[in-house]
Amino acid sequence: MIYEDLEIEKARKLFSGECKFIAAAVNSNAVPDEDCYEIAFAGRSNVGKSSLVNALTNRKTLARTSQTPGRTRQLIFFQLEYNITKLRLVDLPGYGYAKAPKKDIQSWTSLTVKYLKGRPSLRTICLLIDSRRGVGVYDELIMKELDKAAVSWIVILTKADKLTSEEIENIKDKTTKIISSHPAAYPEIIVTSSLKTEGIPLLRTYLASLS
Repeated sequence: MIYEDLEIEKARKLFSGECKFIAAAVNSNAVPDEDCYEIAFAGRSNVGKSSLVNALTNRKTLARTSQTPGRTRQLIFFQLEYNITKLRLVDLPGYGYAKAPKKDIQSWTSLTVKYLKGRPSLRTICLLIDSRRGVGVYDELIMKELDKAAVSWIVILTKADKLTSEEIENIKDKTTKIISSHPAAYPEIIVTSSLKTEGIPLLRTYLASLS
């Protein structure tokens, strides 16, 4: 991805502008109206979704983070506003593991799937993959479901600060081969580190271009 300085600056202003909590939806009735474009963040529990949202908006506590997998059990909506531009960020519950009653897990998983498949305002899904673990079984299942629903998605590798440059290139190559067979996938991968803000300006600019 190559962007002009003006595009990068516009994205920076959007993500550093007003950002407010809109809703925490536990059922379809609580999901906000579709009055602007949305970007959703999906991934395994504890992959770093909340940390990435905080890094993108340059805030430390906008999205709650936890070392306990499965803490986020709702669809969390945040709205960015700068001048006339609006963009909504959606932090989705993690999948693959959660310390919660089975009934609760089924409930929020069902809500997430319903949201992803029936939301015209959803521009893309950032599918977060832990760079140390690579694409797992649950990740591939989600990829197939998104392909079936014709929902655009892009892979974001997280926690890159834990790897060497050589290891990062290796996991990028492996992941690129996997997503090449998925029609709904964006062909490029963005490597990030919320801790060191690596890849954050690039991701901001890509997402702002969708608003």
